[in-house]
Amino acid sequence: MRRLGAWFSRLGEVFRKRPREQELSAEIESHLQLHIDDNLRRGMPEAQARREALMKLGGVEQTKENYRERRGLPLLETLFQDARYAARVLRKNPGFTSIAVLTLALGIGANTAIFSLVNGALLRPLPFANPGRLVGMTSYYPKGPFVVMRERSQTMEVVANSDSTEFNLTGVDVPVRLNGSSVSANWFSVLGARTDLGRTFQSGEDQPGKDAFVILSYSLWQRQFRGDPNIVGHSILLDGVSREVVGVMPFDFHFPSPKTDLWVPLHLEPGKTGDYWGSSYMPILARLRPGVTIDQARVELASLRPQILAAYAWRMPDDSWKDSDVTFLQQWLVGDFRAKLLILLGAVGLLLLIACANVANLLLARSAARNKEIAVRKALGAGRLRLIRQLMTESVLLAMLGGGLGLGAAVYGLAILKATLPADTPRLADVTVDSRVLLFTALLAISTGLIFGAMPASGASKIDLTKSLRTGGDKDESRGNNRLSRTLVVGEVAVAAVLVIAAGLLVKSLSKLSSTNTGFNQEYILTARITPNQSFCSVAGRCQAFYGDLLNRVRTLPSVKDVAAVNGLPLSGIWETIPSDVEAHDVAPGAHVPMLLERIVTPEYLRVMGIPLLEGRGLTSADAAPTAQRVTLVSQSTAQRYWPGRDPIGMHIKPRWMNEWWTVVGVVGDVKENSLTRNVPEWMDGEVYMPYGPHAVQGRGNESAPAELTLVLRTSTSQVQIGSELQTVVAALNSDVPVSQIQTLRGWVSEAAAGPRSTASLFVIFAVLALALGAVGIYGVISYSVSQRTREIGIRMALGARREEVLLLIVGQCAQLALLGVAIGLAGALFLTRLMSTLLYGVGAADPATYAGVAILLLVVALAASYLPARRAMRMDPAIALRHE
Repeated sequence: MRRLGAWFSRLGEVFRKRPREQELSAEIESHLQLHIDDNLRRGMPEAQARREALMKLGGVEQTKENYRERRGLPLLETLFQDARYAARVLRKNPGFTSIAVLTLALGIGANTAIFSLVNGALLRPLPFANPGRLVGMTSYYPKGPFVVMRERSQTMEVVANSDSTEFNLTGVDVPVRLNGSSVSANWFSVLGARTDLGRTFQSGEDQPGKDAFVILSYSLWQRQFRGDPNIVGHSILLDGVSREVVGVMPFDFHFPSPKTDLWVPLHLEPGKTGDYWGSSYMPILARLRPGVTIDQARVELASLRPQILAAYAWRMPDDSWKDSDVTFLQQWLVGDFRAKLLILLGAVGLLLLIACANVANLLLARSAARNKEIAVRKALGAGRLRLIRQLMTESVLLAMLGGGLGLGAAVYGLAILKATLPADTPRLADVTVDSRVLLFTALLAISTGLIFGAMPASGASKIDLTKSLRTGGDKDESRGNNRLSRTLVVGEVAVAAVLVIAAGLLVKSLSKLSSTNTGFNQEYILTARITPNQSFCSVAGRCQAFYGDLLNRVRTLPSVKDVAAVNGLPLSGIWETIPSDVEAHDVAPGAHVPMLLERIVTPEYLRVMGIPLLEGRGLTSADAAPTAQRVTLVSQSTAQRYWPGRDPIGMHIKPRWMNEWWTVVGVVGDVKENSLTRNVPEWMDGEVYMPYGPHAVQGRGNESAPAELTLVLRTSTSQVQIGSELQTVVAALNSDVPVSQIQTLRGWVSEAAAGPRSTASLFVIFAVLALALGAVGIYGVISYSVSQRTREIGIRMALGARREEVLLLIVGQCAQLALLGVAIGLAGALFLTRLMSTLLYGVGAADPATYAGVAILLLVVALAASYLPARRAMRMDPAIALRHE
């Protein structure tokens, strides 16, 4: 404790330097005066008396230094001295300081913004109790298999939730469409999530007749119910069903999606065979039981698979869920986004390297002007390590200034980044600038300062004392600095080449993705989601009559040319899936069962969407009659897959739980339903189109018609006007039916490309910054080279060299550096861009056109950056140049 107290006492003295120094000077002066007085009494002249006193005292400054070493913390005190001196030096050179700080701010700010994404998605713990015990299963399951796992698992407490469920909130002034999630009764307790008000669901509240409850999100509670503290116990109408509010979640709870407004119990009713076993595929989560490892859970999941298949209502393929695995929830949530984040982090790391090289070049050029200052310090006794420490302190101070400015830029840039990233970006709501990000920025700034300051500081400390004091510079040192500067520029060009090539590949990929044939016409199509309560459609024929009237009234609107309805738009992520039997395609017991995407449409759908009919006939209103034959259309790829070389017209398909077959009456063109790169999801095998009517009911495996349909309107007016007219028409038919998602079809397509577009945009920004920084670096090196070769250029011109020859000399020097950098960059890009091959579509990682274009672009930028210094050299006066030293 005494040692610690003494240390703090000495540290306090460091911070009280000014009064302590004044006291020290006064004390030494008093001692010196005493010695002078003694010498004067001995009869010495005043000058000799002072000289003898100084010799006896050992020198005032030496005495002060000895005192400081005994009483202070020498290293810390010296560090403060270096920092103050560095601040003065940087303040005296505002041009250099501004350029260096701005350059570093670009690199550090970009790294901080991307690290904030990495931190929020990959590093920040999930906001649940003991999140390290939470896991997710890599496959989705229907309700039946989930119940089997929940009842029989010994290693995990298993829960399930729907990815997205929508509800109509009625009984209010204007019906509202809300995003919700259906969850198993134990969902909140397994996650370890608690309510702000009320309680979570209890065991058994996901059974039929016991599930009329709802939990509100904090935002919905505030927005729709004005934060009513007595909301718990009240009932609200959701899809026409009265549900009791039992709880309100905290403001920061937004799982499984930031859009989630409410949670209701999962409806588990085995009697609805199609829904219970054949559709409603859900993610399955779990908490490992005490003492259980994730490997044990994986073994158990494999052992449960035969039990799940044995419990099925029909024979399932033997390889169903064969590849399903258990992974930690944090990894499960991020999924493929992890690789994209790491690629972005690597890209901004390269950008920071360019910034570091630029600042190192500035320091090298500046060190030549400081040779005499450093030589004087060295002559006064400063050792090499002492000089390096001083110069490194300046570098770190520069980096800290750049880091502070970069942090401010990162906060602003992160807000823009979050607004432009797709809404389904994993854990986007958790991305903030927290203490970990601040620590990262501080460490990055210090590391950056050490990196870019090391080489200039080491070189400057090696100067020849005699040459520097005599001439003000060391030509050998200048040549060494020039070589190092050229090396750094070559590195900048190489790194810039990698970033620009990556950006070029992504932009080309995005261009090909955007020009992909979606299979439907996007122009002048407006969409609107119409969502009656499901209970409204429980009466046979009511929904069909409602939509029939609605389509007829909308068709009479002046701005509407044609209108149709579908149960899910292409690229919307909404689909019904049916395990099917296909005629002439026998499935062996235990083999894979065809899974088909079911689109339920009105007869006008193909015409409005511009989907071509390739064979047979389309659907008609007569096909929707209760007594009509059950018919369907299939996509071209579905027909080719199951009936290659045969006429698909007249073939039959049926869901596995049905007895009656549907007859194929037409073949239509393929449509990009799943994404711009796939027609249907990977786990589906084809697509069918059913007429909206009573027959489509059986296809869904439910007892009532699909209530939610999306209108597609071919129109010639504005979105706002149509939206108002639609709401008026719908309200006249049923005032409890919301109209939502009024959007152009082109908007849906644009949203489908949002992920690739945001990634490409970021890389383009990085590439532009890399080009700009590279150009600045080349300009600085060529300018420095011209200043070093001023006398040489003067001699050449005096001996008859023409201005054009001088221009070619300087530009040729730049071309050599640029060519070498481009060559290295192209070689590096061939290796590094393979890591981002999963982000590319329709273009290879070694696309020759992109590489050639980038090489030409970099050479043009490099030559343009060297033009001004070359022009200055070309216009040099030989008489003045010959007098230059």
